[in-house]
Amino acid sequence: MGLVSEAVHHGGGHVIGIIPRTLMAKEITGETLGEVKPVASMHQRKAEMARHSDAFIALPGGYGTLEELLEVITWAQLGIHNKPVGLLNVDGYYNSLLAFIDKAVEDGFIQPFQRHIFVSAPTAKDLECVPVEDAVVAKLSWEMEQVGLKSSLQAEITR
Repeated sequence: MGLVSEAVHHGGGHVIGIIPRTLMAKEITGETLGEVKPVASMHQRKAEMARHSDAFIALPGGYGTLEELLEVITWAQLGIHNKPVGLLNVDGYYNSLLAFIDKAVEDGFIQPFQRHIFVSAPTAKDLECVPVEDAVVAKLSWEMEQVGLKSSLQAEITR
C-alpha cells in the first residue's frame, strides 16, 4: 500500500490512512504520506474507509484484503452502497477466487445477476469500475436502525 499511497500523493491526490490505534506501532513504518486517521477498532476503520471512498479496488493481498473485499461486495449485494468494486487480478492472482465465485453461482449460492457486483481485470488500466447497478443489488431499503446498528456504529465513529 505504500507504493500506491506514494503514487497517489505524488500525483496530487489526497491520501488518507485509517488505522486502529492498537496497530499504529506495528504498521506505520518510514515516512507517512498524506493524512493518518487513528480509530478505535477495525469495525470503525472499515466504516470510515467506506465513508471516505468513491470506489473499492482490491489488489493482491492476504486474509485482510479478502475479508474487506467480500464485505464490500456483500454490502453492495444488500444495497448498503452502490459504489464500484474492482478486483485487480495481477498475473491471475485471483483466478482461484473467481472460479470459486463462479462455482457458487453455478451451485445457486450467488444469484447469476449478482456475479456482476464487482469487475476484475489484470491491469489497473483495464480495470473499469462502474457503480453497481440497481438490478444487481437486492432491492432493500437499508436503514441502520432496521438492524439495530445505528447507535452502536454512531458511537464507534464518534469515539
